[in-house]
Amino acid sequence: MRAKVPHPATARELLRVLHISRDDGATFKRLLRHLVNDGSLVQIKGNRYGLPDRMDLVVGRLDGHPSGFGFVTPERPIEGLTRDIYVAAHNLQEALHGDRVVTRIERYRDDGRAEGRIVQVLERATSTIVGRFEVDVSGLGFVSPFDKRLAVDVQIPRADTHGAAPGQMVTVEVTRWPTPTRGPLGRIVEVLGDVNDPGVDTEIILRKHNIPDEHGVEAVEEARRIGKTIRDRDLKGRTDFRDRKVVTIDGETAKDFDDAISIETLPNGHFWLGVHIADVAHYVHEGGALDTEAYERATSVYFPERAVHMFPPELATGLCSLNPHVDRLVQSCLMEVSPRGEVVRYEMHDGIIRSDERMTYTAVNAILTDRDPQTIAKYAPLVPMFELMGQLFEILNARRRGRGSVDFDLPEALVVLDEKGFIEDIIASERNVAHRLIEEFMLLANETVAGHLESRGMPALYRIHERPDPLKVLQFEEFISAFGLSLGAPEGAVTPMHFQKLVGKIRGLPSERPIAFLMLRTMQKARYDPINLGHFGLAAETYTHFTSPIRRYPDLVVHRLLRELRQTRVNDERKAELEEDLPEVGRHTSEMERRAAEAEREILQWKKVRFMADKVGDVFDGYITGVAAFGMFVELVDHYVEGLVHVSTMADDYYRFREQAHALFGENTKKLYRLGDPVRVQIIRVDMERRQIDLGLEDVLEKVRHDERSRGPSRTAARPKKDQRKGTPQERRKRKNQRPGKFERKKSKKAK
Repeated sequence: MRAKVPHPATARELLRVLHISRDDGATFKRLLRHLVNDGSLVQIKGNRYGLPDRMDLVVGRLDGHPSGFGFVTPERPIEGLTRDIYVAAHNLQEALHGDRVVTRIERYRDDGRAEGRIVQVLERATSTIVGRFEVDVSGLGFVSPFDKRLAVDVQIPRADTHGAAPGQMVTVEVTRWPTPTRGPLGRIVEVLGDVNDPGVDTEIILRKHNIPDEHGVEAVEEARRIGKTIRDRDLKGRTDFRDRKVVTIDGETAKDFDDAISIETLPNGHFWLGVHIADVAHYVHEGGALDTEAYERATSVYFPERAVHMFPPELATGLCSLNPHVDRLVQSCLMEVSPRGEVVRYEMHDGIIRSDERMTYTAVNAILTDRDPQTIAKYAPLVPMFELMGQLFEILNARRRGRGSVDFDLPEALVVLDEKGFIEDIIASERNVAHRLIEEFMLLANETVAGHLESRGMPALYRIHERPDPLKVLQFEEFISAFGLSLGAPEGAVTPMHFQKLVGKIRGLPSERPIAFLMLRTMQKARYDPINLGHFGLAAETYTHFTSPIRRYPDLVVHRLLRELRQTRVNDERKAELEEDLPEVGRHTSEMERRAAEAEREILQWKKVRFMADKVGDVFDGYITGVAAFGMFVELVDHYVEGLVHVSTMADDYYRFREQAHALFGENTKKLYRLGDPVRVQIIRVDMERRQIDLGLEDVLEKVRHDERSRGPSRTAARPKKDQRKGTPQERRKRKNQRPGKFERKKSKKAK
């Protein structure tokens, strides 16, 4: 079409110009629909098909704003465009937040952004919306979306309320989508309950992000048919590793164990490291019910009180979990690692293992770091193995850091829940040597597998992390220069090593956390793609995900590719088929990963806000984690909870936003509030509706209160009307209506 069709054309014109035979007409039209759904073509008025870029059309996702406007993030790079496309409210047409849309670019701006108009909705983000059911004064029902980015209420006919009471949280199925002249219509399909009831918050977040909670009947039945034990025919052609010492190392509460480790020394002094991963691909076949459902989910989702697994528990915590003292099927990557940390030889196997022990991070740390006598005695036969792991970890970590891999290693918030699912406390999670040890071994296996697939010319799904945008790097450099810091990189030639050295410089400083977060925002987001663009953050030329097929669909794809490469001769036709399919797999799984991360962050923030509800008026130490024209975000040191200091509460001055410096500057007081600055704040309000904590700067609030006390009570020369001093407006109107009119007053006077 690019070469032979100079304008948008109908299907009939395309058949003629491209010399497609009539016998292939049905197939050709099916391919056209596929290309439209993919966004490679756009169908416009007159049923004409055209190339988006030649019509200034862009395919992307709409990110709505509560105020009504939105931004479209293009799926493909657009020349001259470095930021999202702004879409005004009146140009959204019938599109809603999250929809996949076609946008016409109407104006390019100097800041790398463009303005546009949505011309077509390709794919709805969801067919259901979660929100609060309400009834207006006329008796008409409607659902106000929980997600304020869906800036439109859904009307509910009286026959479709599903027994919901006003104020309850519900799930509504949209039966009529909005148009520029009328709102959406729907029917309630599920009543979730009161928003403050235990567990309802998690259910709301699941529905909001369209994350399926329960597994389908067909998928569960398929998992049950697989059984609970390994069959004799499953062992055919597998390498037997059951005579080796193998252990799993996970958290105390983990229930699915998808990776195990073996290690020994070779006669030449090298390490022989085995990373054994649950062979999910042996049981989950492409196109089956389990596979279809796993692809749709693409990842497991982890909430504070429970997990929503990609696979049913019969598989995830059963036959595919590397439980101790039972036989389990694995795909194994064995690596000979030199004392310098280089993989000089590797082997890929379909294997079988029997884990000797289910170890925890705490126990391994007690052996390697604390040298706890009781723990060492308990696991005495395995202690030499853990000590060998410790040695290899130091070597691998030093080598990775030596090439410039960026490792923030910041403490994260760990919530302690009560039996109802409410937060009792928020503490810092601890990452000990056992966490880092396992992480290092998994990174090495992922790199080795990626290099193996690439060297064999096998199409694959890589985990890529592209180089940061030079403009963002320049802005970041300007900001940290105010702290006396610098990346020390030539313009346009920043490397991971420059970032890593800066991480070392800020470690332990009060500004470490906000600078690290801004550094993360400066970098690109990691994603899945069949084109190997390397992993900037890890300073790795080739990287993939191989180690968690129970929890991530891309790992399952990689396992299938490895087996196909081992067991069959992959011809050019098969490679072409994979090259056609993998881009969509990468796009979808990356999108679902972002969905899961957003849901996990949102439920955690909601629970944190609820935890702070009884602390209004309390004062805390914090530091500034974000600055905008409307105020500052502050994270409390004690609870890892973030709140907003709105600029309206900073009443001691007029504050101007300095975007490049990430700061607010007082015109008269000359005060400067910058990202990373320590502040002392008071909790003014906890807004459960917006799930936001409103803060005020303690010294500013105290100054304002002192000034108000000094002025004394407010006075005015104007006297209020008599009826304004008594009762509500309704009561005053009632009294007025009860007074005698002019005619009645005259009649009464004459009678007297």
